[in-house]
Amino acid sequence: QASRLVELPYSSFNDDDDDDAAEQDPGVWYPDPPKPSPFSHCVRYLAFLWNLLFLLLGLLILAVGVWGLLAKSPLPGGDRGVPLGSDPMLLFLLVGLGASTVSLAGCLGACRASPCLLRFFLGAMLAFGGLEVLGGLLLLLARRRLRDALRDLLLLCLLRYQEDPDLQFLVDEVQRSLQCCGLESYRDWESNPYFNCSAPGAQACGVPASCCQDPLENGSVPNVQCGFGVLGLGAAAAGALVHTGGCGAALGAWLRGQAGAIATGATALVLVEAVGALLALRVLRDI
Repeated sequence: QASRLVELPYSSFNDDDDDDAAEQDPGVWYPDPPKPSPFSHCVRYLAFLWNLLFLLLGLLILAVGVWGLLAKSPLPGGDRGVPLGSDPMLLFLLVGLGASTVSLAGCLGACRASPCLLRFFLGAMLAFGGLEVLGGLLLLLARRRLRDALRDLLLLCLLRYQEDPDLQFLVDEVQRSLQCCGLESYRDWESNPYFNCSAPGAQACGVPASCCQDPLENGSVPNVQCGFGVLGLGAAAAGALVHTGGCGAALGAWLRGQAGAIATGATALVLVEAVGALLALRVLRDI
């Protein structure tokens, strides 16, 4: 019997002996796992609330994007009038989807103490921060190319003015707030097939009402016909009715004037993301 005990592996014999001792000896003490401190609970709640706030914001942006896309094509297979890839509402859809997905992962990771979800959240925060830094560097290094791209975008908005309600609203707001008309001058509206002088319809040889110096014409209701026939007038006569300066130079001057506010907003966004990442790191360390 002693030889049989010697032939058994030491690990198996030792495990069985430890199990029997643990079952038979009630005096054996096993240390309890450390309990999270009140500060750790507070950090976890803060992380959950932080992500919940951005989850609601992301869902709101996503709802705006979905509503904008569905409003242009209410029926399946309907004519959208503008390609999906160039639709401004697609940006709202993608931003809302990304923000809500990452924030949901942060919420569940902080609530359920899931290391996998928290690591995904941290990776997404690092990716967003890297993209923002890369975008800032591109703004500094490729300002001339970005200015040309902005010019092409404005020209595209002029050409598709009647085709997309979102572009129409954007162009009208820019022209009305900056008191400008067209890209380089009000004559740029001749490139639009609806405002060209050879086009049929009442809008031929005209400009949008947002170009007018007095769109209300001393009334309370906007006069949508205040820009009709302006392209057929001389420069002096047109200048008495509409803003003749282009929006390209006005928008560039406005952006240069808002450089400080843009930099402050970008810095605040990076700090907010850093706070969320630090909270997630603290929760991940306490798990």
